[in-house]
This record gives sequence, C-alpha cells and structure tokens, in this order.
Amino acid sequence: MAISETLARQKAAFMAELPVNQDTRIDRLNRAISLLLDHKQDFITALMEDYGQRTEEITLFADIVPSLQALKHARNNVGKWMKKDRRSPTFPLGLLGSRAWVDHRPKGVVGIISPWNFPLGMIFSPLSGALAAGNRVMIKPSEHVPATSELTRKLIAEYFDPDEVAVFTGGIEVAEEFIRQPFDHLFYTGSGTVGRIIMRAAAENLVPVTLELGGKSPTVILPDCDIDSAAKRIVAAKMANAGQICVAPDYVFVPGDKLPVLRTALLKKAEEFYPEQEGAPVYTAVINARQRDRLKGYVDDAKTKGALVETPDAFSRDRNDNILPFHVISNVSDDMTLMQDEIFGPLLPLMPYDSIDEIIEYINARPRPLALYLLGKDPAGDQIRQKTIAGGVAYDEFLLHVGQEDLPFGGTGASGMGHYHGYDGFKTFSHSMSVFKRGPIDILGLLQARPPFGPRFRAYIKQELKK
Repeated sequence: MAISETLARQKAAFMAELPVNQDTRIDRLNRAISLLLDHKQDFITALMEDYGQRTEEITLFADIVPSLQALKHARNNVGKWMKKDRRSPTFPLGLLGSRAWVDHRPKGVVGIISPWNFPLGMIFSPLSGALAAGNRVMIKPSEHVPATSELTRKLIAEYFDPDEVAVFTGGIEVAEEFIRQPFDHLFYTGSGTVGRIIMRAAAENLVPVTLELGGKSPTVILPDCDIDSAAKRIVAAKMANAGQICVAPDYVFVPGDKLPVLRTALLKKAEEFYPEQEGAPVYTAVINARQRDRLKGYVDDAKTKGALVETPDAFSRDRNDNILPFHVISNVSDDMTLMQDEIFGPLLPLMPYDSIDEIIEYINARPRPLALYLLGKDPAGDQIRQKTIAGGVAYDEFLLHVGQEDLPFGGTGASGMGHYHGYDGFKTFSHSMSVFKRGPIDILGLLQARPPFGPRFRAYIKQELKK
C-alpha cells in the first residue's frame, strides 16, 4: 500500500475511533511488547547480519531492553497520564462555579524515522509514547540495516493492522516521499544535516517535528576524579556499539598533569575489556565501509596535523573490514576534522585543561551538545553544568541518563528540539486541549461586559489597570 494511501486510511480510522480508550492503548502497547519478546533472537541475528559483527549484549542491553522498558513504563502509567489536568479558572470565575482543565488528546497519525545505530530502540521508544497517547503510527526505518528493517516491517504487519501501525522500507526515494506527508507529528532521529531537510519538508504541511540529533558531547574529568575509575567508564561508554551512539563521549577534558596517566589507563582498560579484538564477538563493527573510511580519514587528518594516535597492542595491525580499534588521540587542535564533526566511532580525543573557565568557554563557543558528562565530586562540576547548556547532563556515569523513563530526553539547538520518554513522550505526541466550562452564573452579564457596556464593566477595567 502506498504511503499516502496508508496515511489517509490511518487518519480515517483514527477519527472513527475517537475517543481512544485506555484498554485500546494498553492492548497496542502489549502487542509491541510481545513482538519484541517473541522475536528477540531474530532481531539479534538480523543485527549481526547488518553489522557484520555486533554483540548480542549490545543488542539486548541497548536496543531490546530499553524498548521493553519504555513500552512497559507507558503501559503501566497510561491510565494516570490520560487523566484530565485540572487548572484554576481566573479569579473570581472559580468561585462562581466555572471549571478549567487540560484534556490530553491524541494528535492523529505520527511519523517515525529511525536511524541505523539503534534501529529497535529508536523505533519502539518513541512508538511507546505515540501509542500511549492514542495515535496511529507510520515508520520509516533506516535502509542501512536492511535485514533488521525488513524483519521489523514483517513483524509489525503480523502484530498490528496497517491502519494502526505500518512500516515502509526502502532508500532515499521512500524517505523523501515519507517526509512530504501531512502527518500530525513527525519524529526523527539522526544527523543534523538530514534533520534540516526534514524540517524544511515538514514546514510545507505545518507538521510539528521532534528532532533527536547529536553533536560533540564533552566529558570533563574533574580534578578530584580517580583516573583509573574514569578510564574504565569512558572506555565502556565509548566502545559500546563501537562509539556509534548519539550521546557517546566525543572528547575528554582532563587536567593537564594527568593526561599521560589517562592515556595509559584508557589503553589498558580497552585491552582488558576486549582482549582479542581482532575476532572477539564482544566487539561491534562500524556499520559500513563509508563510515569506516570517514573515521579513518579523521585519523589520517589528525596524524598529518600533529596528533599522537595510539591503539591497544591487542589490535595492532591494519584491517580491511569494518572492525576498528579504540583510538586514543592527544595533541589535538581545532583545525582537525575530528574536532569539528561529531565522531560517531571509536576515536577519543583528549584535551588538557588548566582551569574550569577554559572548559566553560570552549563548550559555550560551540554548538550545544546532546550530553555533558562530569566525572568526580569536585564542586566545579556544578559550576560547569550551570554555566553551559546541553541536552542532558550525567554525573559519574555515561549513557544512563538516557535510560531514565521518568526524565525527558532531547537536545537543544544543534543537538535537537523536543523531548520524549515516559510522560514527556506522551505529552509530545498529545495535543494539550484547553477546556473551560462556565458555571451557572453569567459572569459577563453580571459585569455588564457586553455591549453597550455598563458602569460595572468600566469599574472592573479600572481595577484591573492597576499594578
């Protein structure tokens, strides 16, 4: 079925179903949960095929489990979220029996465009909010993970009627048609370059958008932080999914006198975590040759411009496939491409600092990041958080702030717009409809506030025009 035809059918089905009751929403969320639980091994296999090598642990921990957590959280809370939000009528209307509240109404049909790095989590997490809010959903998964995208299409068609949820696979032609549709909301996860294209297309139909983008997320090792502990956490976060995470630590600020110690500790931890990097199943590949060549280009450019590039001894020889080692890169400068672009891979630049002020100045001089990581208990961490702006902040650990269903997740500025997760996702995919119900007393008549307007009205206006 064509994209436009499916959209028309979903919109008609949505309007015919209103109001969407709690049981219907829970049923749809439960079907999505069953889909993932029934076919988790199929998804693990598909992602291994798409990546060439992707760890089962990453697929479970970063794709399937977060999807299930989002869906179950929505299922368990949707009844509470749906309740009207009572508000206070402007004085004295409440005293005269008037009432005011907000109804959280579904928007209609939501479009979701998902990326290749977490092709399940970036579908089912926003899907949880869209279904909880009572919407119908159309999904365009990434063409760069064809096995996973096709499996998703097939299973969605088994568990949902196409008038409820539908998936459209394909390349750029399908994507271009998809973003031109008059959805009631469009949700996109991916690069800022494509985000701008999507926003322009959505503007033609005045479609509201949520853009989950990325950027260069800094890590700050505070003066009191234990270097060995920091190295352990940094390597685990940077090498998860081979660094192909929108909130991965992009570069690290470290006190200048501790930089040599950190370099050694990072390489040591990488070898401990991945002792047989050339063939270990726990090591995830870069998604394709294009991304591999991009990352190698960053390394070559950095070397040419004077950077020191180090890799673990366990991964010392060149490879022709998409398995890239962890790179620790020091002596970096702003003219290097890896210090200008989001890295999105297993390369980690280190930047020495002498003062907290120079960190704040550096971050604020660049596009706002999606995440900011602060390692250590030094009060300077709070100072950095308060004097910079990022999509989210995490202390003493990486990535986990994204998994908090009771916290909104989203970027700001170049790292995105809008939020989702939990109740915030429910609100993103809902229309907050204001409702006012007048009480038994005709307040406008009492105030003589209809033409020709009487002395009570003029007295009321005079009173309101005071400080």
